[in-house]
Amino acid sequence: MNLRLPAADRRRQLLDVAVEVFSRRGFHATSMNDVAKAAGVTKPVLYTHFGSKRGLYRALLDDVGARLRQDIEAAVATEPGPRAQVEAGFRAYFRFVAEHRSAFALLFGGGARRDTEFAEAVRAVEVALAEVIAARIDAPIEPAQRLLFAHGIVGLAEATSRHWVNDGLARDPDQLAADVAGLAWAGLRGVGGG
Repeated sequence: MNLRLPAADRRRQLLDVAVEVFSRRGFHATSMNDVAKAAGVTKPVLYTHFGSKRGLYRALLDDVGARLRQDIEAAVATEPGPRAQVEAGFRAYFRFVAEHRSAFALLFGGGARRDTEFAEAVRAVEVALAEVIAARIDAPIEPAQRLLFAHGIVGLAEATSRHWVNDGLARDPDQLAADVAGLAWAGLRGVGGG
């Protein structure tokens, strides 16, 4: 039975269902009918909220990226110093991956990067994450170099997460964060961030 939800709640429900469906089947193999059926709604409900399958997928990429960024920002905002912020950022990232594997697969699984529009959306997420990190790198370096290093840290988190997911999430996310943060922190200290 499909209960009538307020528009914002319905949109959230549709995004949550769609991320699972698209992450399992991919963009091309998933139809709006598949998503509607999984969500328990009619196809016109999906079109009302997203306009098209591309619109839905783009909204998913934006939503997942925004949630990941918000988790990282919230985690680092509560930490008193740079070293603790580095670990808190990685911890938030790895916890997000562990708790939202489908969302991580959708965003960084490679399928989105085969399409120009979707690749740009993923790139925007990477840029937003790097900007969050760059703002917290306390080193006597130029802003462009700070941003370059921040992109390296984003890449470190993404590549580590890919391996970790492929390995069945065999390590505790908090321990993984501590280990990877140690590596990143050693590098940041090497450029005067310590």
